[in-house]
Amino acid sequence: MQIPQQYKFIVQLGKALHTYGVPSYKSQLYLTEIAEKKGIKASFMDTPTWINYVFYEEDEHTYNHVECVPPGELNLGGLSKVVEITKHVLSNDLSFAEAKVEIENLKNHNFSYSKIIELLSFMLSAGSFSIILDTNWTSAIVASFIGALVYGITTLASKSSYIRSTLESLVAFMATIVTGLLSTIIPDINISMTILASIIVFIPGLSITTALEEITSRSLVSGTAKLFDALVSLFKQFFGVVLGLAILPLFTKLHPSPVVDNIPNWVNLIAIPILSLSLMPVFKVRPKDLTLGVITGFLCFYTTTLFDFTGILVSIFIGTIATVVISKLFAHFTKAPRLVYLIPGLIMLVPGSKAFIGLSTVFLSAEIHNANNMGEQVLYIFMGIIGGLIFSGTFMDKNLNNGRNESNQIFKR
Repeated sequence: MQIPQQYKFIVQLGKALHTYGVPSYKSQLYLTEIAEKKGIKASFMDTPTWINYVFYEEDEHTYNHVECVPPGELNLGGLSKVVEITKHVLSNDLSFAEAKVEIENLKNHNFSYSKIIELLSFMLSAGSFSIILDTNWTSAIVASFIGALVYGITTLASKSSYIRSTLESLVAFMATIVTGLLSTIIPDINISMTILASIIVFIPGLSITTALEEITSRSLVSGTAKLFDALVSLFKQFFGVVLGLAILPLFTKLHPSPVVDNIPNWVNLIAIPILSLSLMPVFKVRPKDLTLGVITGFLCFYTTTLFDFTGILVSIFIGTIATVVISKLFAHFTKAPRLVYLIPGLIMLVPGSKAFIGLSTVFLSAEIHNANNMGEQVLYIFMGIIGGLIFSGTFMDKNLNNGRNESNQIFKR
């Protein structure tokens, strides 16, 4: 049976969107929009582990594509390239066959940065986040050092299936052991916050937020699966910390000392953009989008800080709306998908670290500064983010838009 080229293109497009971590409901809406623009009758289903596309012919004949696919990972550089190719198809600058080949060739394209930049990314994200947590210079330096070790293990995971399968627990375990041993020599280390900062790249705050976003959009199967996957990831990391704390007394006795925050407040003004910048290589943002991505993160964080007096729920709600508005503005000028700027903004708001701290206070009876009502804070932050996305029109029914379609409309939400 000869499958039409337009169907092959849409299948490759859908697989690419899935691979690059686009939320299921956005992927389904985008594919539906592209199909309608090209006069194709089809329906699409995207879940974390499989896709099911059905194409309808006028003679009631159907083409069905079902494939088991691994869960995608966020790759904003790859997403930007896919959207560019799709624009060329919609403008008839590329045929379906040519576009399909270009998307397939993206599998061999390396969107990652150099090893040195990725190493610096892990180190700077750990150190800057430690500063934001109101620790001290010693803890920030140690967190940066452990961040480098975490990157080393992450690199080894690409060569070892065993390390890859235990990665989240392994990095948390290693960070706990190293921090504990160093604290016997350097008593000024804030143990709990240093561990958290050193593995901040793995904390699934954004994954939990994306899962709740999908559930809110009524993509229930995908959202529920991703939510449990994110929670399991969080518990894997927490297990590594608990295991490390259980083993440490066999080698040394920990004597946590009172830690004094000796970092001036103005340093946070530098730490915030550094944290935002250091996370860009993790999301594989294209170099030309870096500056606006960092600006988005900085503005969104300080918009939330500016409205702190209103309470955590309202300030996060306002910060999320600001994130959506800013990402729309930047996407309008750069013609890039709005997710490229929306994600760097949301990542500065998500409460993954607070969820981790909350587990520590519950299961370890750890006395952590500002950990009172941590569960309530996490709930309010999630509510504020989802509420902000709702009121900013993220889940607006596209069928009510009276045909106001653009080639990357879905990614503008």
